[in-house]
Amino acid sequence: MNVLVVGAGEMGTWFGGTLHASVAYADRDRKAAESAAATTGGRAVDLDTTERFDVVCFAVPISAVSDAIATHAERATHAVVDVTGIMKPAVSAMRTHAPEHERVSLHPLFGATYAPGRIAVVSDESGPVTDRIQSTLLERGNELFETTPDEHDRSMSTVQAKTHAAILAFGLASEPVREEFHTPVSEQLSALTERVTGGDPDVYAEIQAAFGGAEDVAAATRRIAEADAETFETLYRDAR
Repeated sequence: MNVLVVGAGEMGTWFGGTLHASVAYADRDRKAAESAAATTGGRAVDLDTTERFDVVCFAVPISAVSDAIATHAERATHAVVDVTGIMKPAVSAMRTHAPEHERVSLHPLFGATYAPGRIAVVSDESGPVTDRIQSTLLERGNELFETTPDEHDRSMSTVQAKTHAAILAFGLASEPVREEFHTPVSEQLSALTERVTGGDPDVYAEIQAAFGGAEDVAAATRRIAEADAETFETLYRDAR
């Protein structure tokens, strides 16, 4: 099986390195494609390559997924896959531009450095090629579970956008304290802040723009800040 990965960032490199396949990488940044190829034993190709591949995988930023699929889906002969992290526009674009192909949307719910982990799956049009990809992901120790584009994108508002907003808000509002002062809760929040802020801010900005949720976190914080004792007790119980 030969695979083209469009987008040679962290997740594109992870996906290409996970497969038992001949993998080519294409990226607007040629050096990124070359780096991914060197890391995984693949090769770099031009973004406008005319080569055809059994599978084309899209690992581009969320905001670019529809355009990328429209441009590059024609290079696939059997299947198209995405690992962009948003499913409704990705699945819709793959249906439009690769209607005769196998189509699967995958969302690894982890950063590449934390692999393996759970992967959300929408098997829009399954077949032997995408089944083989999913089998390989399972062999690599990942846990796959089925969802729908609507359920996935709705869930991402909570598990990504609101979660990240809350953690970043804590990081912005907190002040340095001696380690001995940390409670079990604050210690975990501080560790989560370090983990989130150790990533790529562009990726987190894309998530916020795609799924929203920060305003809901801000509104909830304001309700807590303005609550009297009785209202606070109600909010506390509602949160639980």
